[in-house]
Amino acid sequence: MENDFQRIERLPPYVFESVNKLKAEARAAGKDIIDFGMGNPDLPTPKHIVDKLVETVLNPRTHRYSASKGIPGLRKAQARYYERRFGVKLDPDTQVIATLGSKEGFANMAQAITNPGDVILVPNPTYPIHAFGFIISGATIQHLPIEEDTDFFEVLDHAVAHSHPKPKALVLNYPGNPSAQLVDLAFYERIVAFAKEHDIIVLSDLAYAEIYFDENERPPSILQVDGAMDVAVEFTSLSKTFSMPGWRMGFAVGNEKLIGALTRIKSYLDYGAFTPIQVAAAAALDSPEEVVADIRAVYKDRRDVLIDVFSRAGWDVPPPKATMFAWAKIPPPFVGMKSLEFATLLLKEADIAVSPGIGFGEYGDDYVRLALVENEQRVRQAGRNLKRFLDHHKEQAKAS
Repeated sequence: MENDFQRIERLPPYVFESVNKLKAEARAAGKDIIDFGMGNPDLPTPKHIVDKLVETVLNPRTHRYSASKGIPGLRKAQARYYERRFGVKLDPDTQVIATLGSKEGFANMAQAITNPGDVILVPNPTYPIHAFGFIISGATIQHLPIEEDTDFFEVLDHAVAHSHPKPKALVLNYPGNPSAQLVDLAFYERIVAFAKEHDIIVLSDLAYAEIYFDENERPPSILQVDGAMDVAVEFTSLSKTFSMPGWRMGFAVGNEKLIGALTRIKSYLDYGAFTPIQVAAAAALDSPEEVVADIRAVYKDRRDVLIDVFSRAGWDVPPPKATMFAWAKIPPPFVGMKSLEFATLLLKEADIAVSPGIGFGEYGDDYVRLALVENEQRVRQAGRNLKRFLDHHKEQAKAS
């Protein structure tokens, strides 16, 4: 049989798989790997959410097929959350859909709106599904190279001016994964005006809306902007907010036509998440603010410890203002080394796993991403490992 699978052939090897394989081999050899690689929350899901799941699953009627777009109570809870948090009113019947995590939502939105050859504007570096969901759907990706001092709108203007055909959609992700970059409401006001001027759909990934570390810099929603509902859909997730990654529960909200397109394609593909998960997810969305604040505080404490011990070891990592990630340039004496090579060396010699920046796009290849998914004791151990690793290579560099 010839392997003529064109959609698959458009996908490069998944960088993170090679790192995961190395981690598995190291652990099999008895090494204690301190893992800052995958952004897989280690905190337990809050008890009241688990209790609601258990209560609901005991009812046999909840074991039947569920609703692909999400049960009404869950969609209403998401609408309440948006009004409470952002002051945005949503119609739960036409402007809200539950997804199997924001990743699935993005991928199926790409399937719903993409024609072969459509041009999609995607930041680089960014979370892989932002580009590859559209690549799988047959689109052409126009990368927006985003580095530390980039003027986003200058890059955006250039991309649109040199795109033929004109772009169909623009992907945004703030707070950013992997960069942890934040934007304010004025940024979104310019985006909405730009999208209307150029007739471009905006797809905003707001998965880290609640993981921020300064009350004066709470991430806004693009839907707070007047007229945004005409052009935008926003994706959120409960994975990080409530430490529910394995529950696979997310949402898309916004423009009715786009939500309708996603609803239609999902109706052919799934029956929605297990009903008890949806009921528990509604309970999560209605949680007191201190539930999220407690989770946020853990990430802030871990961030502060990591920044401190890594700095004392010789690697200055910029403190992220949001997300559960730090985005760090490859340290001296490894400047010039590519991110996968450095991540491999760090794993083999220091027992520390990180995500190579190349996995988020070629403009991330001078960086690695560190996920705040190890407790403070383990972070301090990583600092000791790192210091030995860096000191050893500094001595080698002197000797040569």
